[in-house]
Amino acid sequence: MNYLVVVAHPDDEVLGAGATIHKLIMEGHKVAIAIMVSQASARKDLSDTLVDDEKVAFALMGIEKVYYAYFPNIKMNTVSHLELVQFIEKCIEEWNADAIITHHPSDTNNDHVQTSYAVQAASRLFQRRENIPALKELLYMEVPSSTEWSFDTSANRFLPNYFVEIGKEGIELKIKALSAYKGVMRPYPHPRSTEALEGLAAYRGAQAGCNYAEAFECAFKRG
Repeated sequence: MNYLVVVAHPDDEVLGAGATIHKLIMEGHKVAIAIMVSQASARKDLSDTLVDDEKVAFALMGIEKVYYAYFPNIKMNTVSHLELVQFIEKCIEEWNADAIITHHPSDTNNDHVQTSYAVQAASRLFQRRENIPALKELLYMEVPSSTEWSFDTSANRFLPNYFVEIGKEGIELKIKALSAYKGVMRPYPHPRSTEALEGLAAYRGAQAGCNYAEAFECAFKRG
């Protein structure tokens, strides 16, 4: 299948699905990344070597195709929803995406939320265009240091129901790829620390009887 991973910022793809991306590619699937805020200029934790950092992380995961948009960082709510949707639709069309992975809509980061809602709208493209393959799967991922900080108790928070076993090797690769982004990792007990990422993978694995896992919420599944 052709998977499209749509994220707000550089590093989100590793945090949310790094090991799963690598596993999918090793299994013969194709995976492309679409980044909505490619420069992330307001992110103090991303270095001036972001472009080079990305290349290292993508190489570790096996990513060869990346779509870049340059929407304003932490200001995606100032961009028209239609503009966001149209960019994602172009990615879906060019990549012939069968499945999409993106942010959970109740994330605390507003750029993540805007990305999620735009993906939801764009995912219906196949119903409007005959030349677009029918969407088979839409998954929400969790981004440590963001998704778990959903304070809105009226919203449906991230509820994992789809687990991908990644093993010890998978979590090690994920941490290595994330470490390629200079300035992103933090000392424990920060959620982006080695200990926290390993612990989360172990916990998600234990939830599903797996040897380490990345967890997702399946929003749509078509056989």
